[in-house]
Amino acid sequence: MGLWDKLFGEFIDIIEWTDSSVDTMVYRFQRYGNEIKFGAKLTVRESQVAVFVSEGEIADILGPGLYELETKNLPVLSTLQHWDHGFESPFKAEVYFFNMRQFVDLKWGTKNPIMMRDKEFNMVRLRTFGSYNIRINDPAQFIREIVGTDGHFTVDEISSQLRNLIVTRYTDILGSADIPVLDLAGNQGQLGDLLTKRIAPEFKDYGLELTKVLVENISLPPAVEKALDKRTSMGMIGDLNKYIQFGAAESMQNGTSSGTGSAIEMGLGFAMANKMANELPQSTQASVLPAPPPLPDTNWHVAIDRKTRGPYNLSELQQLASSRQISPGSLAWIDGMASWESIEKITALEGLFEDDEAATPPPLPKK
Repeated sequence: MGLWDKLFGEFIDIIEWTDSSVDTMVYRFQRYGNEIKFGAKLTVRESQVAVFVSEGEIADILGPGLYELETKNLPVLSTLQHWDHGFESPFKAEVYFFNMRQFVDLKWGTKNPIMMRDKEFNMVRLRTFGSYNIRINDPAQFIREIVGTDGHFTVDEISSQLRNLIVTRYTDILGSADIPVLDLAGNQGQLGDLLTKRIAPEFKDYGLELTKVLVENISLPPAVEKALDKRTSMGMIGDLNKYIQFGAAESMQNGTSSGTGSAIEMGLGFAMANKMANELPQSTQASVLPAPPPLPDTNWHVAIDRKTRGPYNLSELQQLASSRQISPGSLAWIDGMASWESIEKITALEGLFEDDEAATPPPLPKK
């Protein structure tokens, strides 16, 4: 600083801090050479605390109020250094303002999924996200352990450490709580309260108070969520027989409006409904899944001379069988099959070679 800064500092006798930010936790009042005039006015507002540091040692801590800086108001500081009078400032000290309000909606979350055992799903991976609130509880402890000589300390400078601490303790709690995965949503509030009590003493070591931890979301991997959606959908079906009949009627209506495929869709729908009604006991019809629909008689692909041929319908496959271009061991495939299979193993193609075998004449009798 220059000469004008020094002279301006000599005539300023008001020490205060008005915070316009939302993340500043500690602010050091700027004064040339840390010189404070005898009789200067110190204003400490609500939600603030002023800490005097002289020669590297905490001298006084003042709460909200208006103070005239004299020896009678700073008894501890007066024992640390001699108070001379005159134009020169009688003492030098650093003044730190601490923001004592709550810092809310600070985010935390698991960087990687947490592996845990579950009675229903065996082993699952969970991600969790939430928020927490803190405030400075012990300015002296906070300046010793965290702030040091930082003249402008913000929440971001400590948030990473606090997040890691929360995630570590949350993992321990979740692993030992033995709460089923499907019941975690109903216990998020209890998890947050338990986490707050468990971690609060560790925050206190930093001079901070952990006022609240919220568990806002617990999510499963996409594959598990998809399986749960399927299970929920099946539970909503109810009477399976009525569901199949409704699907068949809807297919018939859609087929009539489009003019194509109505006969096939209606036939498949009623065939499935009749089969389920006749073959399954009445007491189990609502709990057994419908049989998979039969494979269609078109769009078959076969392997001829190690090349894919098709698509063919059943009539065309019969002609290929008659002309010996395919055999029972030839490979075939249609949409819906997981892989190629030999024709003799495909139920839908049973009897493809029966007519051909019946037409083969027996051997001639010996003379």
